Amino acid sequence: MTTRTEIRIRRSQIDDAAALARIMSHPEVLPGLLQLPYGNEEIWKQRLSDNLAPARSQDLQLVAEIGGAVVGNAGLGMTGASPRRRHVMHLGMAVAPEAQGRGVGKALMAALVDYADNWGQVLRIELGVYADNERAIGLYQRFGFEIEGRQRAYALRAGRYVDSLMMARLHPNPPRWDPAG
Repeated sequence: MTTRTEIRIRRSQIDDAAALARIMSHPEVLPGLLQLPYGNEEIWKQRLSDNLAPARSQDLQLVAEIGGAVVGNAGLGMTGASPRRRHVMHLGMAVAPEAQGRGVGKALMAALVDYADNWGQVLRIELGVYADNERAIGLYQRFGFEIEGRQRAYALRAGRYVDSLMMARLHPNPPRWDPAG
């Protein structure tokens, strides 16, 4: 799938491990994520391999490319094994600093929301975002996410505890069956 002429969205593959390690450990990206420092290519190869396992087949991991270079990634993952939560997926995203402000996050979000609404049988998408990440919060709100709560002292980031917001988006027009046709 291509959004804009310069941004290409595709499923991730194991060969993307080096690019994802670079993006996720970048000093301008890492503070906005729940990732730990010192991630490397081998860790990402394992994560990407795990995503391809049959038990994880419902998860969707995408990358964004500009000029053939991976500049962002986003995914939807199952929230757990409970049958009562099969309609829910968790969202995560990261965009390389050199690609921020160029529509990469918007293209990734559009692809994830399209998948959730039209193909994945997803009623609810959940995410957590640091309360001071105004740019990400704005992006999520443009795609229909609402703040549902604040988690105080949620995570340790660079030696300080920071708050996180829980956001969610419900399918705006859930599928129905029309027996007439």
